[in-house]
Amino acid sequence: MTSPASSKQKIEHSTCMAMTDILNRIGDKWTVMVVGMLARSGTLRFNELKRQVNGVSQRMLTLTLRNLERDGLVTRTIYPEIPPRVEYGLTELGRSLKGPINALWDWSVENGASVIEARSIYDARQATTHEEPARRIAHAR
Repeated sequence: MTSPASSKQKIEHSTCMAMTDILNRIGDKWTVMVVGMLARSGTLRFNELKRQVNGVSQRMLTLTLRNLERDGLVTRTIYPEIPPRVEYGLTELGRSLKGPINALWDWSVENGASVIEARSIYDARQATTHEEPARRIAHAR
């Protein structure tokens, strides 16, 4: 017989696994960019999206869109024209990410300079530290 504590642990583990899976998808750099662009622009064709998502390769954009479609966040519509026209847009579920992604976007804009400054300070401090790695570890404890 399973104890209540064991059942609770199984539920928590299951929830944690589901959360990890979802956060891996929506926390991915390209996912955030693609969903953000589609949220701002509406329906876009592949090459329009590729131009708007700075630095994404054709392969990464294809994989990202495929995964977003699989997860029910993006629709892919093929129009029977010559050449075929394919458009991508957010589903209702995908549009529900607009608020959280806009919040991340806004936070990045507001705090980007502070993060860059903090990195510079950290990197400068690391460059001037001539202690052996073992000593730095000992000091950190």
